[in-house]
Amino acid sequence: MSRSTPLREVHEGLGATLTDFAGWLMPLRYGSESAEHNAVRTAAGLFDLSHMGEIFVTGPQGGEALDHALVGHLSVLEPGRARYTMICAADGGVLDDLIVYRLGAEEFLVVANASNYERVAAELTERSRGFQAEIDDRSDRYALIAVQGPRSQEILGALTDADLPGLKYYAGLPGTVAGFEALIARTGYTGEDGFELFVAGEDAVPLWQEITKAGADHGLRPAGLSARDTLRLEAGMPLYGNELNAGLTPFDAGLGRVVKFGKPGDFVGRAALSPLKDVPPRRRLTGLVARGRRVPRHGYPVVLLTDGTVVGEVTSGAPSQSLGKPIAMAYVDTNVSEGLAVDIRGSHEPVDVVDLPFYRRSM
Repeated sequence: MSRSTPLREVHEGLGATLTDFAGWLMPLRYGSESAEHNAVRTAAGLFDLSHMGEIFVTGPQGGEALDHALVGHLSVLEPGRARYTMICAADGGVLDDLIVYRLGAEEFLVVANASNYERVAAELTERSRGFQAEIDDRSDRYALIAVQGPRSQEILGALTDADLPGLKYYAGLPGTVAGFEALIARTGYTGEDGFELFVAGEDAVPLWQEITKAGADHGLRPAGLSARDTLRLEAGMPLYGNELNAGLTPFDAGLGRVVKFGKPGDFVGRAALSPLKDVPPRRRLTGLVARGRRVPRHGYPVVLLTDGTVVGEVTSGAPSQSLGKPIAMAYVDTNVSEGLAVDIRGSHEPVDVVDLPFYRRSM
């Protein structure tokens, strides 16, 4: 049976279409996917992300424990800052991609994907043995609400005295929002500016309602998983299970920069990843824009137009509201960059190769 977030009744009251996602019953859409997508691009969208995992790492060697467990160099993070990183298996395969916040000198918050957080918590517990660090999975106690879009600061600014303008990208600070204690973070997964609010589960419903009221005159709309997926796809952001999985390394995904070989000590996956840092991967993660109207979807083969030879596979695809054309990310052989098509149910639909991201917001 799917688990529910604290906001399930709110979603039902808004007429959301609910679907199972990573074992959670989540809003797929509230009405028009394109309207939700466009609201985030032009005004603001309100997201329930309470299915994500919140794992706290505390103790005098919390940073060193994370340096050993993850591929990033987390012990050098300044309090209040955050970093994108990954947890890899000993063979270098990606077990999950993560955001780590340093909350204090001896306290870190690891945010994991919904499908993986229990495994991540277990791995962190095992990998921290021998360090003066404690691992505490508090996912069941937290809700996570995101406000994303160009008017997000204006909307939340009416509800908090926190210094939102001074909050840097990939940073977080404690504060109150509409009277509720929150960790206010500025990361996001849409390609737009925005904020994430980590709050106690029992505060989720009244906080959602207050944000809804504050955004009523600013174009704020609730947004579901469908809009979140098309937004992150346009922004060229990987999704675990699509662009990332245990069979791929960070280098396969073009994210070798997150692997910090220069940090002191050993880390899980170093021996397997070290030989890969100077070797071009056989396939690269590529952006594709369809010339026609048919949409490349996850798992569809990428082929040569000339003879149909398979040279890749689509990882994510959807119609792009911003471009007005279907787009996709795909792993494609590094020796080909043109003359490609996607095999859509036996029909070879031509595509153009483009650099990622497909969409970049104006600053």
